[in-house]
Amino acid sequence: MNIEKYLNRINFIGEVEPTLSVLIELQKVHLLNVPFENLDIHNGTIIELDLNKIYIKIIESQRGGFCYELNGLFYELLKSIGFDAEIVSARVYDKKKVFGEEFDHLVIVVTLNDQKYLVDVGFGEFTFSPLLIKMDFVQNDERGQFKIELFNENYFLVSNLIDKKWVSVYLFSLTTRKISDFSNMCTYHQSSSNSHFTQKRICTLPTIDGRKTLSNNTLKIKTNGRTKEVDIKNDEEVTKILLKHFNIKI
Repeated sequence: MNIEKYLNRINFIGEVEPTLSVLIELQKVHLLNVPFENLDIHNGTIIELDLNKIYIKIIESQRGGFCYELNGLFYELLKSIGFDAEIVSARVYDKKKVFGEEFDHLVIVVTLNDQKYLVDVGFGEFTFSPLLIKMDFVQNDERGQFKIELFNENYFLVSNLIDKKWVSVYLFSLTTRKISDFSNMCTYHQSSSNSHFTQKRICTLPTIDGRKTLSNNTLKIKTNGRTKEVDIKNDEEVTKILLKHFNIKI
């Protein structure tokens, strides 16, 4: 782990120390500079939970990744800086209105001054800032309003306020995990036809005032609530769009 290279990759400026203000800034600039993408799955490249390979992919090759890669590597950065961080498992609420299997999603919990924060740079559209793990406390973020509540004796539920209704995002527990615990689900998500990651190619990156998303053969650019869609004709155009809008060279 070359911390300086990592910080340059995410355009972090300033001194790094294990404080809340640094954690907030690290999460935000990571989200703004490292895309959430599943391009390897659709290029036939196997994704392994090998942190050295993930580091080369994201930091040296200027790529993005999905949750296991993004949060797995970000966890290593936080630990290297001196944060009290742990990997935990989450179960995403899907379009079928059910929660996924254990290890469906990898997230991070950071403890600071006896308070715990949910940290996530690998979910696509989500918070810019870490969420304080405090029950039924509405938290205002640049990307919306969120809250965490007790779901049952094992899980906490994260919800997002959309159109005046609380919508479930995912469940998570505080049980400490290892990145290797996610190997089976990582394989599932890149090989099963039932996984949404195999069903369409995606590359997405938030901007300060919106989001840019490549979804199969459509580019959507959202700015201040307005969305522009561009149809993509062929793989050559995809290559150009990835370089222009996401700084990714395949």
